[in-house]
Amino acid sequence: MPERIQLIPAYIFLTKGVGVHKERLSSFELALRDAGIAHFNLVPVSSIFPPGCRIIPRQRGAPMLAPGQIVHCVLAKNETSEPHRLIAAAIGLAIPSAPSRYGYIAEHHSSGQTDEEAGDYAEDLAAQMLATTLGIPFDPNTGYNARKEQYRIGGQIVRTTASTQSAVGAKNGYWTTVIAAAVFL
Repeated sequence: MPERIQLIPAYIFLTKGVGVHKERLSSFELALRDAGIAHFNLVPVSSIFPPGCRIIPRQRGAPMLAPGQIVHCVLAKNETSEPHRLIAAAIGLAIPSAPSRYGYIAEHHSSGQTDEEAGDYAEDLAAQMLATTLGIPFDPNTGYNARKEQYRIGGQIVRTTASTQSAVGAKNGYWTTVIAAAVFL
């Protein structure tokens, strides 16, 4: 029987960026450059934070990768060519207290939300997904801060965080792209 290859990341870093250009694709490329991940072949994956994975700073993680490398990431992206339109892309993480358990990563793309609003929403999405798998009771109709307190009291979610990039659409109608990414290593 052939040996199984397990691609379980040991590290993750968060990054974000914004790009503005008259061409849509070039705007996306500039957002990737701003985030420091344009020189990788990005493969979007779903939303599981691997057991035992550690969050490291982008400045430490990016040099561990080689240009052209196939890199898995959870990617949030939003774009507009509408002048003055507020857009955001956010990544939220929820990590369980038991390192042997998996957590969740949520991507969120929105219009009209500030960095803080979009980040809180993405963080809450990830925490809700983790809470349901851990059996932590919560009321989805309560406000985010009240739910955060419920998660804390439950003691099974050790950390939540978010990374968000927002921008206002360029006045001249050029494409404005925002991205936020959780990059696996």
